[in-house]
Amino acid sequence: MVEQSIPPILRPDNPNQVSLSALAKELGVPFASGTKDVNLTGVSMNTSDVRNGDIFFAMPGLKTHGAKFVTQAVAEGAVAVATDTEGLALLEGLQIPVIVVETPRLRLGEAARFVYGNARDQMPLMYGVTGTNGKTSTVHFLSAIFRQIGAVPGMSSSVERHIADDIIISRLTSPEAPESHALISRMRENHVTDVGWEVSAQALRQHRVDGIFFDVVAFTNLSHDHFDEFDSYQAYLESKMPLFHKSRSGKGVVCLDTEYGQTFLEASEIPCVTITLREDIQSDWKVKVTNQAVGLKAFDLTGPNGEKISTSVPIIGDYMASNAGVAILMAIQAGHDWKKLAVDLKDGIDAPIAGRGDNVAPPGAPSVYVDFGHTPDSIEMTIKAARNITPGKLIIVVGLDGDRDKIKRPMIGAICARLSDAMIVTDHNPRFEDPAIIRQMIYDGAISERPDHDIRNLEGPERAIRIAVSMVTTGDTIIWFGPGHQEHRDIMGVRTKYSGRAQAKAALAEAGWK
Repeated sequence: MVEQSIPPILRPDNPNQVSLSALAKELGVPFASGTKDVNLTGVSMNTSDVRNGDIFFAMPGLKTHGAKFVTQAVAEGAVAVATDTEGLALLEGLQIPVIVVETPRLRLGEAARFVYGNARDQMPLMYGVTGTNGKTSTVHFLSAIFRQIGAVPGMSSSVERHIADDIIISRLTSPEAPESHALISRMRENHVTDVGWEVSAQALRQHRVDGIFFDVVAFTNLSHDHFDEFDSYQAYLESKMPLFHKSRSGKGVVCLDTEYGQTFLEASEIPCVTITLREDIQSDWKVKVTNQAVGLKAFDLTGPNGEKISTSVPIIGDYMASNAGVAILMAIQAGHDWKKLAVDLKDGIDAPIAGRGDNVAPPGAPSVYVDFGHTPDSIEMTIKAARNITPGKLIIVVGLDGDRDKIKRPMIGAICARLSDAMIVTDHNPRFEDPAIIRQMIYDGAISERPDHDIRNLEGPERAIRIAVSMVTTGDTIIWFGPGHQEHRDIMGVRTKYSGRAQAKAALAEAGWK
């Protein structure tokens, strides 16, 4: 077992230099007594991310105050500190420039924007995507679309960061504000013109996208997730709505595929256009699936004035066509010509997405989809999409995260049991939970749904996927929910190197499917 390090924060190669006094003036905050002026080249909030020339934001936390780590930050290269009155009292005797910023978490994004030079008129076109499901797929489709129409793409998703031709593994779904602005600055340095950005509810609530103005934003859908943090659908919905405030964005795209789309539309402070693949819902733009097969979903996107774009994505599922339609419509809202989009995308959107409906099987073998699905809605849609193109058996392997929403575990178990021909419950990222308890909750939901079904509770995902492969032949399908794109497992705080995609390929090879 090898511990996997967290990918580093990406920063510009040639950062701006701004004075501490200029930052203090921008924020409207005072210097601490006796403080000298210095030049700054970056912003950090964790000692592990500090670099030479940084201002370190020492903020109050749940258990302790960041001011207690200032000595370490200075040793790592910090040249100044921003902290509140409480933190200032902890810095007595420390000879380093300090500005006093009350509620520093609320000013962090603004400070990072200023230090990294991300003035609104200097930014590339920014596209923000929120929703329960589809955020990652939509921003990956955006990145592919930008490249295919001749723009220079940037992207931040839970899977990858894209900076023109460079692809880097992501740290968080939505990076903290200092990382976000450092990343955007690096994109600007590399002449990126259009940037797709995955925006979670947590990113909005925790101020991770503060200081970023999005030219176009989109809402994909809302379904059960994060009920360990939000006690109702209404609270969850309201956590995403600030992205559509006029202080954060210019134009919007709202998908009406779920019932909450209309609520989101009515709450928006910005002009929006609507899109849906549902025939029973009125919208400005319509998505219509025209063909489906293993690794293909073709569709037409039609507009209110006769616009028509015919294209496809290399991923199964009607909802993937909907996500791609949202991405195309965002590009149109940003000013890209729909006629050019129609020509440049006529042969499909070239955006295979690791861990999203990702068939890792070789030709002639049973299909094995390794999927990051972890919500009841996304899992149900993926299973139904696979069933439509599977002539034989459909086997589900499922594992879920520890220290996350426990309510959905039996719900997901029931869905997998109801829609499969056989089912294996296994481990994923237990974090600090007992993996046996996580498995049991999924298993209980499954066995309650179908008491006589073939449902197995197996410790160890390596074993589970090999048993699943032993159960199938040509024409059958396995869907492995859990690992998706991730290259590690989180066990008791240790990131252990692990790839579900590699394990699935190895299991197939061992069974003779090469």
